[in-house]
Amino acid sequence: MPVSDQPSYVNGVAVVETETGPGPLLAILHGIEDDIGRVRGERNEPRIIDLDLLAYDAHICDSEDGVVLPHPRLHERAFVLVPLVEIAPDWRHPVFGASAEVLLDRLPPGQMVEPLERVPLGPPRWQRP
Repeated sequence: MPVSDQPSYVNGVAVVETETGPGPLLAILHGIEDDIGRVRGERNEPRIIDLDLLAYDAHICDSEDGVVLPHPRLHERAFVLVPLVEIAPDWRHPVFGASAEVLLDRLPPGQMVEPLERVPLGPPRWQRP
């Protein structure tokens, strides 16, 4: 997570197959947040849940209905890139053309990511002091 005074949190990334388009899919994610009790306030404040649409195939869009693809800060966040590399190492950022692994390697120091549980796949793939 970026250096901040906020409490630690759990983050994950999932690959999903759907026929639902990006706008309706984001609306579904926001509906789930609402059902769980998320109240939207200030940007980047601590929250009970945060579901983001990181990418949708190779779509690139910045629409007025709130759909921005790929997510505008995913390439800056170790807490997104580390799990993304684990589940989709060949994924490429549709704007930058770089793989998630390359984007991860380009991050400046200072972000901390700790796995909740190590699985027997060998040593961690990425650590930043």
